[in-house]
Amino acid sequence: MSAAPYGSWKSPISSDLIVSSSIRLGAIAIDGENVYWNEGRPTEGGRNVIMRYDMDGNYREMTPASLNVRSLVHEYGGGEYLVEDGRIYFSNFSDRCIYRKIGGSSCKPLTTESAYRYADFVWNRIYGKLICVREDHTGGGEPINTLVAVNTSNGEDIQVLVTGADFYASPRLNATGDKLAWISWDHPNMPWDGTELWVADLVESETGVLTIQNPQLVAGGAEESIFQPEWSPDDKLYFVSDRTGWWNLYRTSVEAIAMESLCPKSAEFGLPQWVFGMTTYDFTGDGKILCSYTEHGKSHLAILDPANLGTGLQEISIPFTSISGLHCEGDRAVFHGGSATEPTAIVLLDLQTGTWQKIRVASDLEIDPDYISAAQSIEFPTENGKIAYGLFYPPKNKDFQADDSEKPPLLVKSHGGPTASTSGSLSLGIQYWTSRGFAVLDVNYGGSTGYGREYRDRLKGNWGIVDVDDCANGAKFLANKGLVDGDHLAISGGSAGGYTTLCALTFRDDFKAGASHYGICDLEALATDTHKFESRYLDSLIGKYPEQKDLYIQRSPIHFTDKLSCAIAFFQGLEDKVVPPNQAEMMVDALRKKGLPVAYVPFEGEQHGFRKAENIKRALDGEFYFYSQIFGFKPADEIEAIAIENK
Repeated sequence: MSAAPYGSWKSPISSDLIVSSSIRLGAIAIDGENVYWNEGRPTEGGRNVIMRYDMDGNYREMTPASLNVRSLVHEYGGGEYLVEDGRIYFSNFSDRCIYRKIGGSSCKPLTTESAYRYADFVWNRIYGKLICVREDHTGGGEPINTLVAVNTSNGEDIQVLVTGADFYASPRLNATGDKLAWISWDHPNMPWDGTELWVADLVESETGVLTIQNPQLVAGGAEESIFQPEWSPDDKLYFVSDRTGWWNLYRTSVEAIAMESLCPKSAEFGLPQWVFGMTTYDFTGDGKILCSYTEHGKSHLAILDPANLGTGLQEISIPFTSISGLHCEGDRAVFHGGSATEPTAIVLLDLQTGTWQKIRVASDLEIDPDYISAAQSIEFPTENGKIAYGLFYPPKNKDFQADDSEKPPLLVKSHGGPTASTSGSLSLGIQYWTSRGFAVLDVNYGGSTGYGREYRDRLKGNWGIVDVDDCANGAKFLANKGLVDGDHLAISGGSAGGYTTLCALTFRDDFKAGASHYGICDLEALATDTHKFESRYLDSLIGKYPEQKDLYIQRSPIHFTDKLSCAIAFFQGLEDKVVPPNQAEMMVDALRKKGLPVAYVPFEGEQHGFRKAENIKRALDGEFYFYSQIFGFKPADEIEAIAIENK
């Protein structure tokens, strides 16, 4: 091993390799003998394409290069396509139309270009209708969300089925197609705060008009979050509820409206519904339930027999610690699976034999494990005698070591959401840092999911406080243990994680530098200039606006630039509707005037999150270059410099 300072280690995990060998694995579907998924390709400008894998091992692109399979309902999208009996229906990003592909035919638009957006499709084969969520942007005010039925013989024939709530998700049909279940919720709730589960009869008139009748509220409310309703083959309605403080599985016989808990457990069988189409369970061919759940920050896969609940969960032994997007058909299942040493993959599992195979991997980059730093789950003390959680990655590179007198710099990563969580799956973005001599702490601060509702609710009224405390306390915990250099602490995050980052750099003095990727610095601007889905999110995280305007000002870094005393880099998409670029630009201007080191890297054509390979590379290398200049180490590679003012 060669001796070199931390940060100066030469690594085979370059940004070029990461973006050239990496794809985004999106929503999965299984239809007959074929498996489908939506694949995001940074090297093609972030285009999303539906892929198919058949049982002969063949791969095929199902959508042409001219189309981009992506929905913008709620801005974050999801639920962008459906495959049923060989038919594919999907939303196209550029014109927002629903397209259809049947068999070997070309993709053709079913609807016309308009100000409507569509997502979360389900096919009613009895009536020949596509039922989905529609978001109406034709008016001048807040978009209107409804459930609609689209006539697949005539895409102009669109009937509104359900209206009146602020938001809808998860329309689901029973096997006979005559009952529809769905989730709805209203401002100021987010779907993880409180949702309602409804069921109604679906009836078509002689003239072909589809309507709902006898709507019934089955479960949920303002303080109960319902997730993923599904009909079983025997016509019972299953769903996930957090009424006990944990997202657990339930079922009901709709006629009696009697709920039955299937497997009470201090574990999470649900997820925060940031996008449509999220799944954690499905029915197998023999009527059992294959489910994934999170316990102590780790994913598990198990079988539950609803006909014999006394047998409990039967764990399936697989090497994946992160599992999502689960679907079944017959005795086969597919899901996203990842681990601390393997990148996320689409996994095909044979439920009869227990054998599995990876049919698509997010990165085909083969890396010697001696360059891989495996995630270490840690707990650490934080404010008010509580415990917070995180994943710690020490530096690792088989070719280099630092002097024994040195401690590595630490990069604290604050995840977005903020109602979300970090994953222990192999992240090449994290390995980029650790293989160059940085330690990384990925924090699941109070408010993160995976630890029950009480932990999730820690952030209510305390955003910008609890998350910042936990990130700072995690960094100090590692420094006090002698694992990192307490004088070389940096913090980085995107979106809501960018807000936590900017708060930590403004209101605390624990960090020497940081980087905001499309982060929030002005809560008041966010409250008055953001999209519908999140327009009342801050009511619970901060307080009601404008009644509690003072809190918004008190927790907005833009108003306290006089407290700043460290260097910050900003990376921002110029078409971002969630966090408009003027927020970053106001902060940059304030730092510029204060004479502090500041870098601003804007990206044309990018929205909330970077999808183009060249911009992902630029942001990753740019942040590393920024810290090299602030912490005073020399990168081993030639990295394109970013302009740093006041340096």
